[in-house]
Amino acid sequence: PVLVAMPFLTSPVSVAEALRTCGRVMPATGANGVKLEGGGPEVIRAVEAAVRVGIPVQGHLGFTPQSVNTFGGARVQGRSEPDAQRIFDEARRLEDAGAFSVVLELVPADLATRVTEALTISTIGIGAGPGCDGQVLVLFDLLGLNDSFTPRFLKTYGSQAEDTRKSIAQFVTEVREGTYPGPEHTL
Repeated sequence: PVLVAMPFLTSPVSVAEALRTCGRVMPATGANGVKLEGGGPEVIRAVEAAVRVGIPVQGHLGFTPQSVNTFGGARVQGRSEPDAQRIFDEARRLEDAGAFSVVLELVPADLATRVTEALTISTIGIGAGPGCDGQVLVLFDLLGLNDSFTPRFLKTYGSQAEDTRKSIAQFVTEVREGTYPGPEHTL
């Protein structure tokens, strides 16, 4: 299935705004569902409302990229017992609200395992250790397109950054020199 990560300030603003945006995004993109970040009360209400009208929702806890500025960067979440308990409780509330799965990003492996064992829905880990039901890596990162992004959890399966820079430079040079597009590229 294809999911759309809902834009910043979609769900926390209001349930009505979340439904309106989800209702517009799904048909416009052909997505099969949406992903909402966070587990606070306003997000839980948005998940419940979306599920009630037939919109499949995936939750996202731990490090939530749309909140990067409040975290002071991409930092592991749930290290302290109170934070771990909050994430655990939010995961259960997302399940109770009707989410079909939960992404656990940048949380300690033992917490991810504990959440996975407690839920009946799937967990998808990204920097959360092997205890989740599934794993995800951003394609850009997996291919090594940004060789300056090297968090501990990331395993790259290619190193495309240098080839990409060379290819772009070659394209720019050929356009500036007028050798591209050539007759063989013209309709």
